Amino acid sequence: MAYLPPPVATSRYTDPAAALAQARKIYDAGLAHLRKAMQRYVAGEVLPGHARACYPFVRVQTHTVSRTDTGDNARLSYGFVAGPGRFETTLTRPDLYGAYYLEQFTLLLQNHNVELEVGVSTQPIPVHFSFAENDHIEGSLSPQRRQLMRDLFDLPDLAAMDDGIANGTYEPSPGEPRPLALFTAPRVDYSLHRLRHYTGTAPEYFQNFVLFTNYQFYIDEFVRLGRAAMQDPKSDYIAFVEPGNMVTRRIGMAAQAGDEFGAEPPRLPQMPGYHLLRADRAGITMVNIGVGPANAKNITDHIAVLRPHAWIMLGHCAGLRNTQNLGDYVLAHGYVREDHVLDEELPLWVPIPALAEIQVALEQAVADVTQMNGPELKRIMRTGTVASTDNRNWELLPDNGPQRRFSQSRAVALDMESATIAANGFRFRVPYGTLLCVSDKPLHGEIKLPGMADHFYRERVDQHLRIGIRAIELLREQGVDQLHSRKLRSFAEVAFQ
Repeated sequence: MAYLPPPVATSRYTDPAAALAQARKIYDAGLAHLRKAMQRYVAGEVLPGHARACYPFVRVQTHTVSRTDTGDNARLSYGFVAGPGRFETTLTRPDLYGAYYLEQFTLLLQNHNVELEVGVSTQPIPVHFSFAENDHIEGSLSPQRRQLMRDLFDLPDLAAMDDGIANGTYEPSPGEPRPLALFTAPRVDYSLHRLRHYTGTAPEYFQNFVLFTNYQFYIDEFVRLGRAAMQDPKSDYIAFVEPGNMVTRRIGMAAQAGDEFGAEPPRLPQMPGYHLLRADRAGITMVNIGVGPANAKNITDHIAVLRPHAWIMLGHCAGLRNTQNLGDYVLAHGYVREDHVLDEELPLWVPIPALAEIQVALEQAVADVTQMNGPELKRIMRTGTVASTDNRNWELLPDNGPQRRFSQSRAVALDMESATIAANGFRFRVPYGTLLCVSDKPLHGEIKLPGMADHFYRERVDQHLRIGIRAIELLREQGVDQLHSRKLRSFAEVAFQ
């Protein structure tokens, strides 16, 4: 027998704020029910049945391919369904996604002049996803009681969390609605929990512009800049967050509820995250993904559920051309994917295009920071194909195969992460870009040596990071609605951004 919260009838809305309020009410009631049941279970009580609460859903039905809105929203690549039919998605964390959901609801109503239906879905909320931040009551259970949880609560079900929608392989069964969003609520919740684990920071702190790097030197400089910004009362940034959820508020600003829980972790997480917060969430998150395409795929799999406006890779690469110098920049306009981590989800025959808005912003940022233009700028920055490999020692292979392929592809630089980050951006409809810095030239006898590397890092990291931050400023200034390009959208695309 199921132990359920009070039933809630499906309601119809033409007011997006009212629809969101109803979704929040359903979600909050479900979480309260699960938390109370867990507290009773931890206290040793016998529950009256299998404790269950389900996610809220939003549904829209339309009978025509036409759209009613012809204003500014008509230029957007999202906010409308692909054609007549019934479309639905489950929702989670309205506290975190409230502004995002409100925008999507508003666009659906404007574009289709229909009602939004909000109700309780049949998808259970796993009890692990109901715990409040800093709430770890399940840790006090004995091994026997913890084992019995499976009989009394819904646990995470990986069958409900695959990426079939994003991959374009999901086919609804007869009578099932078509998806409204790339991710189901359980998939979102799963990634939110993974982000805490891998970055050491809560999802609430992630910003809509993300920088990735593969070297700690960049993080050290970002921390210096972030802390300095907090000492500037005129800064656009209101807080700086480091692993362990350690929050530094801008000078003159009072601490907020939850800041007291922050503490320096005993060791850095696998891919530490740092966040320069703005009130509109258009600040900058920076993550040190470490080395390798597996890490790059892992972290972008999870950050994608936050629906950022853009992510950009800043890192070091091997220069493959004799005309390049150490410290030169490479702006990727194409990718050779020898990373192998996305071959199943995104076949190699799928091209990964350069996105004009990001390319222009990165090139302008290099010019702004270096104060170089025209031929002088071209001397220090080359636009070309970047190859990414999963074999760090590719140059030691005896058959010379990788070198031949890189030459045939006209690659100008080689790393281990950029193609993965770009490909996952393409797969998850997140605008992406890559600006690398040449740190060695293995084909030309210039390999990394400790003394040379240390000098190079000190000389270039600050400038490279400032270029990345300047590019984000330019993207923010031009308006994020221009970022979400139609070239990232498929034939029968979901409505949510």
